[in-house]
Amino acid sequence: MIKAGTYLLQGNEACAEGAIRAGCRFYAGYPISPSSEIMERIANRFTECNGAFIQMEDEIASISAVIGGAWTGAKAMTATSGPGLSLMLENIGYAIMTETPCVIIDVQRAGPSTGQATKPAQGDVMQVRWGASGDYQIIALSPWSVQEMFDLTIQAFNLAEVYRIPVFLLCDEAVGHLRERCVIKDDVEIINRSKAKGKPPFGQDGDDLVPPMPSFGEGEKLLVTGSTHNEWGFRKTADPLVQQRLVKRFSDKILLNQEKIIKTEGHFLDDAEIGIIAYGITARASLKAVKVLREKGIKAGLLRLKTLWPFPEKVVGELSARVKKLIVPEMNLGQIVREVERVAECEVIKISKVNGEVMTLTEILKELQTHIRS
Repeated sequence: MIKAGTYLLQGNEACAEGAIRAGCRFYAGYPISPSSEIMERIANRFTECNGAFIQMEDEIASISAVIGGAWTGAKAMTATSGPGLSLMLENIGYAIMTETPCVIIDVQRAGPSTGQATKPAQGDVMQVRWGASGDYQIIALSPWSVQEMFDLTIQAFNLAEVYRIPVFLLCDEAVGHLRERCVIKDDVEIINRSKAKGKPPFGQDGDDLVPPMPSFGEGEKLLVTGSTHNEWGFRKTADPLVQQRLVKRFSDKILLNQEKIIKTEGHFLDDAEIGIIAYGITARASLKAVKVLREKGIKAGLLRLKTLWPFPEKVVGELSARVKKLIVPEMNLGQIVREVERVAECEVIKISKVNGEVMTLTEILKELQTHIRS
């Protein structure tokens, strides 16, 4: 394992190191820009830490293998980008239904379809939220730095283990390929899934609604199915009460714990009259814009979303009640802005960019100046 210390790392490399620190020992994936460096580093590093790496024939097989690896007791992950994520979505739904803890890294690139394979975007925000079928909740984290590619990867594994759910690290190409200082730490919090002999693996267990998870080979009688099932895994596809109870618990185990899950970061918000809500690489230019406006006497502030799903509607709603306007810059045509509009009490203005380039300080300032004057 790499020694604790300060390193110059690429974001994707830091992600791989975070996964290893979190205890990930199974990786199945298929190379796809701009996430391939994660797979390459994992493949090399797993030889040093007794991990199991396998390159699958495609993304469908990759997520299938990750689910299987998780049920053998391993902390498992894969990495992809938008087109590969599209192929994974049916089995991500299966992972949700079977309450399989795993981590999926989506290094977003400009789409739709093949799009621009090495250019940044933030266009998969709604895909990760609603891409699988049915009703469910998911967790998605958004790093803005190489350091957070390390830190939030560890957090993603911890959340997956605690809530028995697929967790997304939803970064963009610019952060994935950025190189900057990263502190690798030994004293990180590592959480492992709960286990309990003889208890139902799909039933409610305590106030957090998350049942213990046995692994295959531990002597438990495991039935794992994507069909509607009772607390012991038996198929109950014609039972409306079982379906209702199952789907409600899937949602409640996240929604009732969202205050523990959601993380945001505020900058200059105490007296702000203009609020910017941003995430990922766009938040870096947004913070610089806030500082420039402050120098000009304009009371601007930034709310950075580290958690995109579940959406931090309480924090956004409270901010909207204190400011005159909310500005939401995104490298898409407006995805998170719709969630902001849903809960905001003030005017909401979107800034969109979809040309495969990062949003710049100049572009944000130009838009802000227009709306500040209006």
